[in-house]
Amino acid sequence: MSAVMYFQTMARNNAWANERLITACEKLSDSAFVAPRTGFFPSLMLTLNHILVVDWFYVDALEGGTLGPDAWSDSAPCQTARTLRAAQQTVDQRLIDFCDALSEASLGNLARMQRSDHIQSERIDRVLLHLFQHQVHHRGQAHAMLSATEVRPPQLDEFFVAEDAPLRVDEFRRLGWTEEEIWRQFPAPAQ
Repeated sequence: MSAVMYFQTMARNNAWANERLITACEKLSDSAFVAPRTGFFPSLMLTLNHILVVDWFYVDALEGGTLGPDAWSDSAPCQTARTLRAAQQTVDQRLIDFCDALSEASLGNLARMQRSDHIQSERIDRVLLHLFQHQVHHRGQAHAMLSATEVRPPQLDEFFVAEDAPLRVDEFRRLGWTEEEIWRQFPAPAQ
């Protein structure tokens, strides 16, 4: 697998995991969604909003924008899981589109992130690795919070293995994807 294919696949894994997690959170009452919980951001609403606003920051920088710290001027722009879904799907698609436009050469280009007191320049591949790790980290925290509710936390690791394909059908359908489309770049395994 090329590095570009890795990032393209991780962008889709990210969107799928967000879809699965937010779908579970939509089963909660609005009060359960905002209820205080143990975590770095002390509610599901705050944790998932943190993922969203950080995505806005990094995706904008990757696209060449200058949003910078204004991304988190409102740390909780979405008060319900339903409103969060639409915003998260939009930024997830932007990340997919960005990764689909990558080339091996462009991975070494610099992204310029507008910080409050300076412009941070980092290689695109390193920014993407950081962003995916950040999302996994905080989705894990949200997953743990969800386990303290009446809603069973969803599996978030059923994306890559072919045998798990039947387990991701619903999310792929909602996202408008097919298994063939996602895995087209991978050769069939030798028998």
